Amino acid sequence: METLFDPRDLSKNELAAQAMRSFGELHLRVTGSSMLPAVRPHDVLLARHCRIEEAGPGDIVLYLRQRRLFAHRVVARSVTQLITQGDGMAEADLPVTAHEFLGKITQVMRRGNAIRHASKPGLRTRMAAVLFRRSAIAGRIFTRLHALRSRAGL
Repeated sequence: METLFDPRDLSKNELAAQAMRSFGELHLRVTGSSMLPAVRPHDVLLARHCRIEEAGPGDIVLYLRQRRLFAHRVVARSVTQLITQGDGMAEADLPVTAHEFLGKITQVMRRGNAIRHASKPGLRTRMAAVLFRRSAIAGRIFTRLHALRSRAGL
């Protein structure tokens, strides 16, 4: 299913990318669920600019592709490109080039608190990611439960 984006959102993405390139860091609120369970909708990511050569397997990186921002984990790299994949996605993304690359995620904030940001997720997180890769319904249920818990202040 193709998702339609408001052109204003796409322009905001380009503006955010320009701010990242100009100032070297960016705080970004997550809207998607491709990184479940490690990164959840409404988490805030702190991205810092670095060279593509400084990113390696396990790092979560930020890049701009087709006017959309993505924060996905590096699963492999070549000399000039990164292979990324959302933790909850079944397939890897197309290679990320230096032109698309913006930087690395250095901190994840959830409800105002910094959460542990491991380059290699723990067993529970990896098992949940496998479930989300295989079942979109499981991801939607997890996201809904997370939203309900957030509203209840748990």
